[in-house]
Amino acid sequence: MALAASSTVSSHSFPSQELKAHKIGSLRPLDRLAIPLAPSNSSKRRTFVKTISAQANRNESIVPQAATIVAPEVTENVEKEDYEKLAEELHNASPLEIMDNALRKFGGDIAIAFSGAEDVALIEYARLTGRPFRVFSLDTGRLNPETYRFFDAVEKHYDIHIEYMFPDAVEVQGLVRTKGLFSFYEDGHQECCRVRKVRPLRRALKGFRAWITGQRKDQSPGTRAHIPVVQVDPSFEGLDGGPGSLIKWNPVANVNGTDIWNFLRTMNVPVNTLHAQGYVSIGCEPCTRPVLPGQHEREGRWWWEDAQAKECGLHKGNLAAPETGVQANGAASPAEVADIINTDNVVSLSRPGIENLLRLENRREPWLVVLYAPWCRFCQAMEASFVEVADELAGSGVKVGKFRADGDQKAFAQEELQLGSFPTILFFPKHASKPILYPSEKRDVESLLAFVKTLQ
Repeated sequence: MALAASSTVSSHSFPSQELKAHKIGSLRPLDRLAIPLAPSNSSKRRTFVKTISAQANRNESIVPQAATIVAPEVTENVEKEDYEKLAEELHNASPLEIMDNALRKFGGDIAIAFSGAEDVALIEYARLTGRPFRVFSLDTGRLNPETYRFFDAVEKHYDIHIEYMFPDAVEVQGLVRTKGLFSFYEDGHQECCRVRKVRPLRRALKGFRAWITGQRKDQSPGTRAHIPVVQVDPSFEGLDGGPGSLIKWNPVANVNGTDIWNFLRTMNVPVNTLHAQGYVSIGCEPCTRPVLPGQHEREGRWWWEDAQAKECGLHKGNLAAPETGVQANGAASPAEVADIINTDNVVSLSRPGIENLLRLENRREPWLVVLYAPWCRFCQAMEASFVEVADELAGSGVKVGKFRADGDQKAFAQEELQLGSFPTILFFPKHASKPILYPSEKRDVESLLAFVKTLQ
């Protein structure tokens, strides 16, 4: 059964000079001015954007004290919409068309979530529609100085005010006093992200009926490969409360990172200066670092954790359900992804094969082996480099192999093969019982060959 959520449709006419906002992207106080959210076939029913604080259930909206647009109480015409069907209709649409649909449908009840990274493209698309729009961001208190300067540059470039949400000071104080400033390095990032990001976002979204994100399918392993361009939010609630009360728009879901950057350069918009330093995906300063050659962009986030854990909780609806292996949005499990590193010069090792390598103290040839998972985008990102290394080593006396170390084999790989995260690369020398762990995260051809030749 298709999921459905409420969508408001209305019609009203006003003098054109009254409809002009002072600034695109920032709703300003006007004297009892009513603005229609979307066109309709009926001229009898009207729907207006009300003051944010006009209703009790808006107390936790992004700017609870700010008056925006005052309107008399009216009866809304609520129409059900099938967002699964709409996602199919817009699947091949451009980001600009998707953005225009989102802003047209929800008016002042929708906002762009801006992280301070390349999702500035969302703001540019919104500007190009010519419609008023709102932008909000989460200030965790742990961002890079460059990100704060970028926020300021974006506000000036677009002549807008970004609406910031902050974590609860008491919660942050409790976490830091109890566990210290860097507890996430030891017990995972989820608790810190929950305090500094997820709960502030939950408060923010209660002031909206829809939000716009910069999620792309090519961003993260196992979590974003099947996101639709529009969906009923599976994790958060909106203004009206309850399941299905919030709509999530992902206008660039089907766009790859290269095309996003080509767009940003073409439109000459400001970008975070961290990008020029090797940062691609940008989050909090302690949890973000530049990516290295051969790495996937998301490897710069929470690099000490397993590849499938690289979500902070803002998009937890993307994560697979552990007990079933099925994505929360109905997508296929990682087990169904096609295998990778398929070449004649790479031997596919079975469990008995890798165990034999471990037992041998005197091998005829040394081996270079990658422990991988085919669904892992980081493994996919290094595939071309590893295949080229295998081709370079063909006939040199060094064997090259791969061992799929996810699923049932993961515990064994962690205990016996030094698996920390995917991919892990091992070198089995001729005259040593234990394999040598490749210590670097540089997975380019030159670095891998240097590692092999040093130990050969």
